[in-house]
Amino acid sequence: MSVKSLGNPFSGDTDLRHSKSCGCDVCSSKDGHTHASHKDHDHCVKHDLATMPAHSDMGDMDAKTPESSEEMLDRAIDSAIVRSVFGHNDISRRSFAKMVGGSTMMAALASVLPIDKVKAAILDDLGTPEKSKLNIGFVPITCATPIIMAQPMGFYEKYGLDVDVIKTAGWAVARDKSLNNEYDASHMLTPMPLAISMGAGSTATPFLMPAVENINGQAIVLHNDHLDKRDPKQWKGFKFGVPFEYSMHNFLLRYYVAEHGLDPDKDIQIRVVPPPEMVANLRAGNLDGYLSPDPFNQRAVWEKIGFLHTLTKDIWEGHPCCAFACSKAFSEELPNTYGALLKSIVDATQYAAKAENRKEISAAIAPANYLNQPVPVIEQVLTGRYADGLGEVKNVPDRIDFDPFPWHSMGVWILTQMKRWGYIEGDVDYKKIAEEVYVASDCAKIMKELGYEAPTETYKSYTIMGKTFDPDQPEAYVNSFAIGKGVS
Repeated sequence: MSVKSLGNPFSGDTDLRHSKSCGCDVCSSKDGHTHASHKDHDHCVKHDLATMPAHSDMGDMDAKTPESSEEMLDRAIDSAIVRSVFGHNDISRRSFAKMVGGSTMMAALASVLPIDKVKAAILDDLGTPEKSKLNIGFVPITCATPIIMAQPMGFYEKYGLDVDVIKTAGWAVARDKSLNNEYDASHMLTPMPLAISMGAGSTATPFLMPAVENINGQAIVLHNDHLDKRDPKQWKGFKFGVPFEYSMHNFLLRYYVAEHGLDPDKDIQIRVVPPPEMVANLRAGNLDGYLSPDPFNQRAVWEKIGFLHTLTKDIWEGHPCCAFACSKAFSEELPNTYGALLKSIVDATQYAAKAENRKEISAAIAPANYLNQPVPVIEQVLTGRYADGLGEVKNVPDRIDFDPFPWHSMGVWILTQMKRWGYIEGDVDYKKIAEEVYVASDCAKIMKELGYEAPTETYKSYTIMGKTFDPDQPEAYVNSFAIGKGVS
């Protein structure tokens, strides 16, 4: 997003929904400054908008682009106020501004709403971001929905930030660019901030995970050649892909096959494959299956190459997957920026949690600069109405869901699996590490400020494939398994 995308909300010529670099079908068309999900509606009103008389004050009001952090935040607050007044209906806002003019519109709002006082209150609460221009990495999967959609749908802008979301090939790259400070923050897998902080797989650097992005949302996919091998006991010798070693995908796949009597380090092969390459490797026969993020599970069905063996929600209902993470140094050196960024992410995550918003979001994140996927594929994932590749159409609304709260107990479970499979060794202070990295207090504070209910506890037990996990007994849990490298 460029700074210029912080358009004047009192101008009828400004579209507040997408940046000028947006790659969606409508925005990249000859006429386009409209959201793909509103394409037909916009076409109907385009003639009316074009024939309305333009007021002379529009050009002057929109001429100055905000440059400083203060100006950007001021413009963002104006935008947020106007959006809320018009119920986030940009067509109505633009029509009204065209009819009455920007100055009249501004005066009308000021007569009923103390805009200056509202701005002062927001600025006092937020503090001006020390740095407003940010680079945030993401891997193009539906788990990254809040981080991605926050750009085209204006959530970063709402809190005074000018964010470039940068498509990243995989999580090794995301980790390295984060450690090298090329990214201010990044989409990460929930085990990654724990691993980075502990020095597992990289130089130890304190990282924070103040928000989860999604829960559920993954699946085990098998090649169509294996339609007759639905029993995991038949998978000896299979080659499976996972997106990263320090991933819920790796740990859930290991857990799943081990519960069916297979040793994942001896009876199958697990290979790290970037998510966008999963389908191609399945087609080429390099993989028999994979446990991957969407949309690549659904894409295998779409291309008639594979089928959905099971959703991961059926392994562990409500499991975490991806998250928003940054270095501890970023949060300490730029506290206002960190707060504004976290507020953007939590706000977007809560918006994504509402089922009625999923189709709109699907259209927003589909373009080439984001997921680069057909909208119907993304809709099947986000709405939970999908073809399973086995001849059935399923309706599972919580196939993927969005909940930002980073439970400490989730962190402890992940650490037990890192210990179980030999990724970490020796004595582990499970709760101390989880509480240092998963910043539940920051997330809860932001949730409350935004009017959402936040959990009052940070630990709870889970039942995973019939086995209970007690976060107060992590070492006993590790040693309760018959299969595992770290089992004693």
